[in-house]
Amino acid sequence: MSDFLSAQTRTETDSIGSVEVPAAAYWGVHTARAHENFPIARRPVSVYPDFVRAFACVKQAASRANLEIGALDEQRATLIDRACEEIKTGLLHDQFVVGVVQGGAGTSTNMNANEVITNRALELAGHPKGDYAFIHPNDHTNHSQSTNDTYPTAIKIALAFSLDSLLDELALLSDSFAAKGREFKDIIKVGRTQLQDAVPMTLGQEFNAFSVTLREDIDRLREAVSLLREINMGATAIGTGINAPRGYKETVLKHLREITNLDLVTAGDLVESTSDTGVFVTFSAALKRSALKLSKISNDLRLLSSGPQAGFGEINLPARQAGSSIMPGKVNPVIPEAVSQVAYAIAGSDVTVSMAVEAGQLQLNAFEPIIAHSLFQSITWLERACQTLRVNCVDGITANVDHLEDMVARSVTVITALAPVIGYYEAASLAKEALATNERVGDLVVSRGLLSQEELDDILQPSKLAGLHPETGAIDIIRAEEDAAADVAV
Repeated sequence: MSDFLSAQTRTETDSIGSVEVPAAAYWGVHTARAHENFPIARRPVSVYPDFVRAFACVKQAASRANLEIGALDEQRATLIDRACEEIKTGLLHDQFVVGVVQGGAGTSTNMNANEVITNRALELAGHPKGDYAFIHPNDHTNHSQSTNDTYPTAIKIALAFSLDSLLDELALLSDSFAAKGREFKDIIKVGRTQLQDAVPMTLGQEFNAFSVTLREDIDRLREAVSLLREINMGATAIGTGINAPRGYKETVLKHLREITNLDLVTAGDLVESTSDTGVFVTFSAALKRSALKLSKISNDLRLLSSGPQAGFGEINLPARQAGSSIMPGKVNPVIPEAVSQVAYAIAGSDVTVSMAVEAGQLQLNAFEPIIAHSLFQSITWLERACQTLRVNCVDGITANVDHLEDMVARSVTVITALAPVIGYYEAASLAKEALATNERVGDLVVSRGLLSQEELDDILQPSKLAGLHPETGAIDIIRAEEDAAADVAV
């Protein structure tokens, strides 16, 4: 942003008038006006590098298509192509300075891209910035295009790019929970429903379930991203293809597929595609689903680690920082708390996307910038939340084994496993006495002469209590008698 403070300037002119632009800036008059008009978010488009990269891909595909069909000469097309290639690698991202929240359906971002690409192309050709008589942002870099097809196409491509990183982090987090599941596979505990004691399970089963549910979200997000493959390049202003030469639509698709390595297709009805933003509702909902489930897991971790003396105290989360300015030694579950807050923000962004999609009138949705910002922020924050939860929390979780064993031994939940052998009413009587005396259930069973210690130990094996196959450790779904007994107890 130091370009705005530059003492040396060049004069650029648009239909409104002339503006002094910093001489070193690659952006021009349209970007300068947008920067002045939209000081709202104080966050430039460049905070989402995949979006900038996607725009460079779109412009590069357009230049190649225009060259192939003879709509642009080889010299200009090649220079534009080279500038786009540099931007794809990260060069000049700091020149994408317009705010992410902007009016105009994304025109400011498109013009920003046109000007940066053009001025870099001019520089590559040995021309000074602003020499638009040689290469012009609109006449050449934007040839055969409109904001209304480049902007939504760039959003979709950027979301596909960004999702790869998110899916990688979700997979790593799922793997971490699975590793804890294996580590805790022999630790028996009390399972709960509606925050009340239910039946025994293993801590490993609990953590493995976290892993499985995250894997399901990876599948749902992959399904959502498949909907992004439909683009409207060649639609230009409203879908009629005005100013797009014959053959451009097919040719730009071909090049964009090659450049992005995405399985893109051109929409069957470009008028419909240009006005419809429903795909963003679907994608946003998939992000929200994943975020809310991650928050649920985070809340479970907070609950299971509550205490350390007056709470559940079943697991220990890594101590990351002091938890209080007044209570010495207090440590809070700050990582799961932060993850849940990300989920709340993503849920709010989903509402924003929904309202913006509904509000688009007639042949164009003017509110695509806030849709883009909301989706990119959600993906970025969710990816970072997954990473910090994995690295700073899950990988370091330990189990309070002795405490868990004592809780199970004193828990009336094990009586469910005894009911088929000693009878429901005898089991209910045992439960009542155990709750009143806090005696271990097993001790009461043996003292009443209902079972021998050997018989009791066999029934109360951790693998049997948790419904696991004795050899494989997998959940045994064939144990109909015990399942039925559990249903009766509930």
